[in-house]
Amino acid sequence: MKILMVSSEATPFAKAGGLADAVSALSRALERAGHEVRILIPRYYFIDRTLLEPVVGGLAVPFPEGSVTCSLYRTLLPDSSIPVYFLEHEGYFGRDGIYGTKTEPDFADNTDRFALLSRGAFALCRALDWFPDIFHAHDWPTALVPVYLRHAERGGNFASAASVLTIHNLGYQGLYPAGRFPGTGLPWALFGSAGFEQGASLNLLAAGLRAADSLTTVSPTYSREIQTPEFGAGLDSVLRHRSSSLVGILNGVDGGEWDPAVDKLLPARYSKADIKGKALCKAELQRLMGLPIDPAVPLVGMVSRLAEQKGIGELFGPMHGSAWRMCTEMALQFVVVGSGEAWCETELRSLSAKLPNFRARIGYDEKLAHLVTAGSDFILVPSHYEPCGLTQLYALKYGSLPIVRRTGGLADTVENYDQGTGSGTGFMFDQLTPGSVFDTTGWAVWAWYNKVEHIRAMRERAMSRVFSWDKSAIEFSRLYDMALAAAKARRGI
Repeated sequence: MKILMVSSEATPFAKAGGLADAVSALSRALERAGHEVRILIPRYYFIDRTLLEPVVGGLAVPFPEGSVTCSLYRTLLPDSSIPVYFLEHEGYFGRDGIYGTKTEPDFADNTDRFALLSRGAFALCRALDWFPDIFHAHDWPTALVPVYLRHAERGGNFASAASVLTIHNLGYQGLYPAGRFPGTGLPWALFGSAGFEQGASLNLLAAGLRAADSLTTVSPTYSREIQTPEFGAGLDSVLRHRSSSLVGILNGVDGGEWDPAVDKLLPARYSKADIKGKALCKAELQRLMGLPIDPAVPLVGMVSRLAEQKGIGELFGPMHGSAWRMCTEMALQFVVVGSGEAWCETELRSLSAKLPNFRARIGYDEKLAHLVTAGSDFILVPSHYEPCGLTQLYALKYGSLPIVRRTGGLADTVENYDQGTGSGTGFMFDQLTPGSVFDTTGWAVWAWYNKVEHIRAMRERAMSRVFSWDKSAIEFSRLYDMALAAAKARRGI
C-alpha cells in the first residue's frame, strides 16, 4: 500500500516525546513489510533547511482566506529509503517550539498551524502526483486529516483513500476556544455535526475520532481503558461508539538505538549472554551522580517527564511522597532524570541536598538516559495512566527490572513477580498511592537481598522479551485493510 504518515514530530528531526520515535520506527517497519511510506511534518525553525532538498517552491494550500503558499523540502529518513517532507511556512512554523515555548506553552494559533499541516498533506500529494491508499494521522495535531478527507477532499484522486488516526495519549486533545474554528477552513455547520463542539470549546481530536475510518492506540489494555469514564478524558462515549473500529497495537522498540549489545552511549556494552558490562554501567552511573560505588546496593532509576500523569505527586510530594521514606528506610540508591513541573524540580533538588543516597539531574540528556536505563537494577514507572510507555520496554531490554502500576501498556508488557516460583519480569501494583509505591519498591528491594537467584533469572527473562516493530507493522497492515473496507462501506461501494 501507499501510506502517508502525517505527524507533528518524527525522529530525528523534531521530537517532544515518544510520538516522534513511534512514527519513524513504524514507518521503517512498514517499509520492511513491503509498503511504500512517506512522512510529512512541519519544518520548524530549529530544522536546518540547508540540510534538506527543496522540492516545491510554491505549494498552494487551501485556507480560510484563499490559499496559503508554503515551501516544501525533502530528505530521507535515516536507515531507510523513506522520503520525509517538510512543510515550511515561516509565519506558522518558524518558531523554536513545536507546540509552544517555556513562556508560551501552547501557541494560541495552534489550530491554524496544524490545520495548515493537515490540509497541506493533500496539497503535497497533488504536487507530487502521488496519492496514498492510507492517510495515517497521529494524535490531535493531525486529527484534522481524517476530517478533511471525509468532508473536504472526498472526490478525485482521494476517492478511494482511507484514514487511520492513532491516539498516542488521550490526555492531549487539541482543546481551543470555539472562536478558533474558522481557522480550519471548514463551514460552521460542521462544528457541531462533525463533532468539534465540546461545550464552549473546539476539540480537534474528538472530530478526528468520529471521522477516521479506523482508530488505533498504542497498547491493547489502553484501548480498553479509554472507553471507560476513568481513563476516557471526556471522550469515552465517543470511543465506545467507535469500539468496533478501535484496535490497540503495542509499540515496539527500535533495536538500532536501544540495545545494550550495540549501544554506543554506554561505557560498556553487554547482552543476556554476557552481562558483565551492566555492572560497569552501574559503577559509572554511581560515579557520575556522586553516589558511593557499591555493586551490592540496589539502584532504582527513573527517567521521566515530571508531570502528574507520571505519579510525581505520590512519589515526590513534599508532604506525603514516598521517595523520602524509600531513601531513609531502605538500603538502596535512587537516581532521577527529568524535567517538568517547577515544584517537583525544586523538590528533587531539595532531596538531592538532604539525602546521601538520592540524586536528581534536572533536564533531559540522551546519553544519561541510556546510562540510567543500563546502570539501574530497577526502573520505577508509577504512572497514573500509560498509553504504552517506552521506559519499561527499554528497561526490560537492558535487564533493569521495572516497578510499575498495572495500567495501559505497562500491564501489557510487564509480568508480575511471583516470589514462590521466581517467575515474572518486574514488580506491579494496582492503586497509585504513596504507600503502594513504597511497598512495591520495598518488595523489589527485599527480593534483591533475599532472592538473588530470582533476580538473576528475572533479568535474563526480561532481556529475552522481544517487542518488535516488525510485529506491529503486520498488525497495522491488517488494520489498513480494515480501514479501506470501512471507507468503501461508507461510500456505499
